[in-house]
Amino acid sequence: MRRREFITLVGGAAAAWPLAARAQSASIRRVGMLMNGAATETAPQSWVSAFNQSLRSLGWVDGRSIRFDVRWNAGDAQLARIYAAQLIRLGRT
Repeated sequence: MRRREFITLVGGAAAAWPLAARAQSASIRRVGMLMNGAATETAPQSWVSAFNQSLRSLGWVDGRSIRFDVRWNAGDAQLARIYAAQLIRLGRT
């Protein structure tokens, strides 16, 4: 894994964590992930899968105790801004 991709993954997870924390009163927590790759790319897909699998091993099951909202901007800064705003709005609902 390249350093930039790793930083993007960790940064996306760190930025998404407040969305999950804000939803503490809900029965299902939400995690928003803003990925700097395309949904069709193998490496970013594997990172999301590894993240989901790690949380599953801790008891967080997608659709049951946690919900993942993933946005793929494919390196497009304008899309990143749009998707970030979407994820923030999702955290407020």
